[in-house]
Amino acid sequence: MSSASHAGADSSLTARTDPHSGSRYGVFMRRLDYVIQYVESLRRSVTFYRDVIGLKVRIEGDGYVEFEMDNTKFSLFERSKLLGLICREGGSPPCGEIGFLIEDVDGEAERLRGLGVEILSGPVDRPWHERTLHIADPDGNIIEFAQKLR
Repeated sequence: MSSASHAGADSSLTARTDPHSGSRYGVFMRRLDYVIQYVESLRRSVTFYRDVIGLKVRIEGDGYVEFEMDNTKFSLFERSKLLGLICREGGSPPCGEIGFLIEDVDGEAERLRGLGVEILSGPVDRPWHERTLHIADPDGNIIEFAQKLR
């Protein structure tokens, strides 16, 4: 069965040839719309992302909080409500990593240490031309701060 037959009537999901690689696998994903971290305590995690990371709450309600971001939605969702959303429980953290591009990784490390946040790694220069710093949120999800190196 072809990729196109899986897509049904929705032609926007039809497999197309990638003009750069020539690949005919999958659909074109042009942009990431959102990232949601599943958390045990929404209140504790909102406090962390608001007061430690510095994000502003944009929307909240029914176990969900979305923060103001310029390019992608970043949200938290309470684990106790996952069965009603996806009919299963989420994985055990850390399940992945989210990354924030910032101007000064060393300054951020100093600010976070001043708040008593445990630094997991860094700041350190990476072979991919970034200086990085890693911490964990209250649920153990990994957060990277990256500074582009020239």
